[in-house]
Amino acid sequence: MAETRTLTDLKDLRPAGMGAEPEVEPARPKLDKLGRAYGTGRRKDAVARVWVKPGSGRVTVNGRELAVYFARPTLQMILRQPFEVINRVGQFDVMCTVSGGGLSGQAGAVRHGISRALTHFDPALRPALKAGGFLTRDSREVERKKYGKAKARRSFQFSKR
Repeated sequence: MAETRTLTDLKDLRPAGMGAEPEVEPARPKLDKLGRAYGTGRRKDAVARVWVKPGSGRVTVNGRELAVYFARPTLQMILRQPFEVINRVGQFDVMCTVSGGGLSGQAGAVRHGISRALTHFDPALRPALKAGGFLTRDSREVERKKYGKAKARRSFQFSKR
């Protein structure tokens, strides 16, 4: 007759040398030779390459200041959100190049890139940025135009006569 075995009986079947729990080493910062962390951000058709380093809070987008490139206060607020969540406003310099899409998509792409670069700079910041939703790539895209339609879904105006 077969013997009934429990999970505690099976622990001796583990290969030799395996401990009770595998040791997980903490995540290390990923920095380049200049002490910068890099992150790629995407939103709609825009792609942003972002470098973050400790500094005075200066933000440069495509070689221009933040207030010049993103003139609308709403877009500037979008870029500041990751720093406000981690309570480090004015502690990092940001240099980024962004291309494609419109200003709104570019601002979202830069925010996504800043968040990813901050997690590479200090992995301990990841939970706060993840909870704020800044590490999630917003995958919504513009729906394509269909033939026989004025736009993606809008029909041409109906004329009875």
